[in-house]
Amino acid sequence: MSTAVIDAQTVKTLREKTNAGLMECKRALAETNGDMEAAIDVLRKKGAASAAKKADREAKDGIIAQAILPGAKVGVLVEVNCETDFVAKNDQFKAFCEDLAKKIAADPAVDLESDRVAAVQKIGENVQIRRSERIEVKDNGLVAAYIHTGGKVGVLVEVGAEKAETGAQDAFKQLVRDITLQIAAANPVSISRDEVPAELIARERAIYADQVPPGKPPQVVEKIIDGKLAKFFAGVCLLEQTFIKNPDQTLQQLIDAQSKALGDKITIRRIVRYMVGESIA
Repeated sequence: MSTAVIDAQTVKTLREKTNAGLMECKRALAETNGDMEAAIDVLRKKGAASAAKKADREAKDGIIAQAILPGAKVGVLVEVNCETDFVAKNDQFKAFCEDLAKKIAADPAVDLESDRVAAVQKIGENVQIRRSERIEVKDNGLVAAYIHTGGKVGVLVEVGAEKAETGAQDAFKQLVRDITLQIAAANPVSISRDEVPAELIARERAIYADQVPPGKPPQVVEKIIDGKLAKFFAGVCLLEQTFIKNPDQTLQQLIDAQSKALGDKITIRRIVRYMVGESIA
């Protein structure tokens, strides 16, 4: 094979197409007698084999990434794991995760395995796309996201309104942002107490019942348990939580005030909160 076939420009083009290393591209071109497409196949196969070897290595670190499509009607949250904090903090890895989120936002059925394999080959660590959530607003309102510093916590929320023009109001957009900050900081279990899992409530009731001193009349026991449950709901239900920017106001009171100011009925429809490495029920 002549050296012209695998000159610097040819190698550069192959690297741009595959994200493979310099020497890997040179070897692939030499192996395929300068056939660009064949060299791409060689590198893809080697990349898949490399990814398979690394698949058993534990990927406990990583980041949360988000994407909101223009118009704020579609949003995505995705957790991507890697092996080390060093990689998680790398700008190249962050860009890769953000690109994944954009692809999911554009097409919820997108196959990202080739992207993952390419990332493993380029980064040199096991990379796993652990989970993702995509929200598409079907009515008035918008979807918003917030990524906490470092990318370890991410939030996605859909907030609805009855009037189409409400979504364009700055006050509405600020309210939505405040809601994402609340979710990130206070980690609610649900939006309202009606959505708290029954088994969680039953477990809390059992714990509170055991805490009541013996000898109390049944009606007193129930009153004590109900009081403790009310405090529990105030901690885990988003609408009942104390607003992080104003401890004298619940989030429901904040929404009610903004609804009145905007002349509309504002509701939180869906919330998603990811934290890197947390267990998935």
